[in-house]
Amino acid sequence: MKTKLSDLTQKVHIVRSLKFRIFMIILAVGIIPTVFLRVAILQNYEQRAVSVRISDVQNQIKILANHLITYNYLTDTTSEVVNAELSQLSDLYDGRVIVIDQNCNILKDTYGISEGKTMISEEVMLCMKGQTSSNYDDKNHYIEVTMPIVETVKATDENLEEGEKTQSEEAQTIVRGVMLISVSTDNIQKNIDILRSQATILQILTAILLVGLAWVLSHVLVKPFDRVTNAIRDVKDGFQTEQINVTDYVETEHILNAFNELLGRMKLLDESRQEFVSNVSHELKTPITSMKVLADSLLMQEDVPVELYKEFMVDIADEIDRENKIINDLLSLVKMDKTAADMNIENRNLNELVELILKRLRPIAKQRNIDVLFESEREVFAEVDEVKLTLAISNLVENAIKYNNEYGYVKVTLDADHQFATIVVEDNGIGIPEEAQEHVFERFYRVDKSHSREIGGTGLGLAITRNAILMHRGSVKVESEENRGTRFIVKIPVIYVSK
Repeated sequence: MKTKLSDLTQKVHIVRSLKFRIFMIILAVGIIPTVFLRVAILQNYEQRAVSVRISDVQNQIKILANHLITYNYLTDTTSEVVNAELSQLSDLYDGRVIVIDQNCNILKDTYGISEGKTMISEEVMLCMKGQTSSNYDDKNHYIEVTMPIVETVKATDENLEEGEKTQSEEAQTIVRGVMLISVSTDNIQKNIDILRSQATILQILTAILLVGLAWVLSHVLVKPFDRVTNAIRDVKDGFQTEQINVTDYVETEHILNAFNELLGRMKLLDESRQEFVSNVSHELKTPITSMKVLADSLLMQEDVPVELYKEFMVDIADEIDRENKIINDLLSLVKMDKTAADMNIENRNLNELVELILKRLRPIAKQRNIDVLFESEREVFAEVDEVKLTLAISNLVENAIKYNNEYGYVKVTLDADHQFATIVVEDNGIGIPEEAQEHVFERFYRVDKSHSREIGGTGLGLAITRNAILMHRGSVKVESEENRGTRFIVKIPVIYVSK
């Protein structure tokens, strides 16, 4: 059962391959026109041959019809000359000749089976009115031609005018009868059969050549894609780390340009991961090292004073709190890194939400005599995850307080249009150097590490903020000038759209 399933999968894989599709396209482009060409040639030959045969027969009938009038055959069918010509015409075209008089009576039948009978048909009636007709029966392989037997006579009319008598002669044509001939097209059909067999042989040879050509071209045309595949496999297996370049086709260039961009992105992510692991290790190790030093200092001393013991224990507790904050921030960041993280979306009044956040943070700002202001252009509602958005805005406001000057201010502005809600957090603090602004959302990045150590924090706050905003399908950017202040502009859709 597994073998059959594997064979079926392999067949499906072959059918879906570009090589097979190119092979089939080339084969179809080569064979389909030959099929139509063959049909067109055979049909054209048949139509042309039948048309020539009808024309020849009509010419022969016209000549013979004149002889019928000359030899007065319609009143006397004993003329050996005319009978011989009728028989000769019948033998020449392997057909049947019938002569019909004005009363629709059959005077002569070269088959000798209908003489003395009456023939009334649409073709005969039209011929009696002077119309020639022809009909080709491709199923029974014969042509039927009918032609009127016409006699030209001169009529004399007497016209009296002012007592004088004049004569005028005018030629008139009178239909004396009809000639009907059925001509066999077996020889035409034989020629068509010969042409059809030759065309079939030619088609088979063409198909064989096309199969070979299609096989070669399909392999040649797909070869650059094989080189692309092999190059990507080398990268996957670690044998190749540089950018790949296959310039045979524009398509391969586009594919590899996209892959090289992905490769560069992967390298950056790998470097970022390594740096992240290094930073995490360092950040987690530092409080532990401090606690170890403090604990060893206590253990190495005998009769430690209670005051010193309490001082060291306070320092150890601070380091434990610091370690706990790092771990919590890491957990928050990991949760937000998961694209499948649950979003508890609900329609919230952002004015009330921002007011609540600022109410919690104003005591911290008050310790440094920093004013926290809130300005709203209008009442704003948006579909958000309250916990994640609260965390993002809290981090921005808390940073604005921490990295501010004493007696400074933090201003939060809320506004919205029909599509986005905009939250601006600005301060008049120490600012961010221009070269550092593009890095502030990176994990563990600090503009001034010594100053950040004094203030506290883990270097993860803005990374958490950015992830929370991105999970809302929003954006966050920074504008800052050293010693003048910083502005963070957050935009989130008022209607949440999940991907």
